[in-house]
Amino acid sequence: MKIRQLTTVGGSTAHIALSLADLDPGDSLELGTAPESAAVVLSGRVDAVVDGVSLGVAGGRSSVFEGPGDTVYAPPGSAATLTATGDGAVQVAIAEVAAEPAPDAPAARVIGQRDQRVAEVGHGNWSRTVRTILGPEHAAVRLLLGETINPPGNWSSYPPHRHDRHDPPREVNLEEVYLFKVDPPGGFGVQIRYDLGGAEEAFLVREDDVAVIRSGFHPVVAASGYALYYLWVMAGDGRVMMPYLDPAHAWVQEAA
Repeated sequence: MKIRQLTTVGGSTAHIALSLADLDPGDSLELGTAPESAAVVLSGRVDAVVDGVSLGVAGGRSSVFEGPGDTVYAPPGSAATLTATGDGAVQVAIAEVAAEPAPDAPAARVIGQRDQRVAEVGHGNWSRTVRTILGPEHAAVRLLLGETINPPGNWSSYPPHRHDRHDPPREVNLEEVYLFKVDPPGGFGVQIRYDLGGAEEAFLVREDDVAVIRSGFHPVVAASGYALYYLWVMAGDGRVMMPYLDPAHAWVQEAA
């Protein structure tokens, strides 16, 4: 079993810890009891047990590009164990956010394809598929997460938006982390970040790269010939998704 810590609270992030685990058949991964956690099965299958109760088998896809998968949700204060089952390797992304246990906390469960909100979003070369695993309408304490698939050459997180100020109903402050994958292997995308004060950066993203978005507008584009996937995880001030569009580019959505 190999576990890679991708983000650490107090280091690269303020709220979100994200790790990536590769399991061989029979390996067991134990999640801590303090945070709220969501284990997204990127490929393969696991037997999921939370607080001694079996949730059954989660997963089954061979790749994130195959279609929606399963996520094992564990509320704050619960102990989860995932055991790789079947003959193949398993990869799981684990998102964790500090939250207090509560009597009315959401139940531990496997979030399957039917439980997710899957939608085609955008138009033309900024269309993409968004699979919302834990949205505001889904039971959770702090976590928001989902998956986005950019077709080759297409943009997402577009028109450019931000969510780094707590100014409802215009905007709600949410930190975000992206974990990227590319199909076919060897390709790349470009992550852009900028703010209205003039700060800006752009960098290539490849297989298993991570982008931490604590502020600013953050559009993403896939290179021609390569589909781009990213797992997105958000946490911050509440569970309302209320992005603020860059006024210079909001017309793109208004004209669609």
